[in-house]
Amino acid sequence: MFKVLGVDHIGVAVPDLKEAGEFWSDKLGLDHTKDETVADQKVTTGFFPTPNGSEFELLEATSEDSPIAKYIAKNGGRGGIQHVAVRVDNIENAIADLKEKGVRMIDEKPRKGAGGAMIAFVHPKSAGILLELCQHD
Repeated sequence: MFKVLGVDHIGVAVPDLKEAGEFWSDKLGLDHTKDETVADQKVTTGFFPTPNGSEFELLEATSEDSPIAKYIAKNGGRGGIQHVAVRVDNIENAIADLKEKGVRMIDEKPRKGAGGAMIAFVHPKSAGILLELCQHD
């Protein structure tokens, strides 16, 4: 068994991290806490936390074959919500429990994601959206 602890972050694909980040900081007043490149996912992320503990994670492709580049190309060159992440208390239990319930997983084992979190993605055909499970220690 596992518990969903809340919305961890909303992943927003953007064509240009710096330009998009100016909106989130200058217009919405959110602090830009850090950028991080996740090489194996071919993405650079920018984090914009909210006062309730959730974050907006802006995602810029670092390669033309990145899933983010493909998302933006399919979206007419514009960004958009790429995924929603929920924080779970135990990611290994979450994966096992969801698989046992017939949920299609993209990741059948946790892997390291941005911000040091352990992550796994649920396939959109099961969740209706690209859903990320994440666990922070």
